[in-house]
Amino acid sequence: MASLSLPLALYSGVIIFLLGTVFGSFINCLSYRVVKGEDPVRGRSRCVNCGHELSPSDLVPVFSYVFLRGRCRYCGEKISPRYLIAEVLMGLLFLFAFIRFGLSLSTMTVCGAAVILMGLSLTDLESYEIPDGFIIALIIWWAVSVLLKALTGQAWVRYLTDGIIGGVSVAGGILLLSLIFDRLLGKESLGGGDIKLFFAAGLFLGVASSLFNLILSCLVGLAFAFLLKKNKIPFGPSIALSTYLSMLFGPMVTGWYLSLL
Repeated sequence: MASLSLPLALYSGVIIFLLGTVFGSFINCLSYRVVKGEDPVRGRSRCVNCGHELSPSDLVPVFSYVFLRGRCRYCGEKISPRYLIAEVLMGLLFLFAFIRFGLSLSTMTVCGAAVILMGLSLTDLESYEIPDGFIIALIIWWAVSVLLKALTGQAWVRYLTDGIIGGVSVAGGILLLSLIFDRLLGKESLGGGDIKLFFAAGLFLGVASSLFNLILSCLVGLAFAFLLKKNKIPFGPSIALSTYLSMLFGPMVTGWYLSLL
């Protein structure tokens, strides 16, 4: 972003934030439909209270919620703040990636992964499950990022091999420990979806940042459990947030740590 003039950087930041809110609205709707067992991509959006089909003016991210004062235009019932939160949060995730990497392939990679991570987090929060479709989407998006790196002459071979090793080693190690604890405790210690998510995250992060992500995920999970004051919380959102942060700052943190050795 250093190469952009201040006006262009501000303009780009606003556009990227608004684009993020659009994807936030989309992935929130998709997640809701997945949880309810509905077709995730077909059919018009409807009010969850009265079932009235929503018009385009009802679906403008953030602005529609604000102008309607958080209520349905047709039945007057309150709209869950989840919609506004997801849209604003996704806009911020897009904006932070832009601030970190500027107008680059890295920004596009992080933003695409953030959309999928948001979707699986919302789904896991409601259903305590991470559907395989989100994991597959992450793997496909990683494969696309490898292809784009190859087409743009970047170090795609190193990115490819480091990603595969990172995903397999971290997820494989967690799977082994999980099987051991399952046997010792006589119950499931970690969900299969969480292990698959660590694998998919490792593809983007590589070996060093995947280890950092594992530690950070545990810390974030403990923080969520403390703040929510619950004994059981879904682990997917903690992994998702940690993966996003690791994509932004993982190489910096691991590079600093290794420089101390």
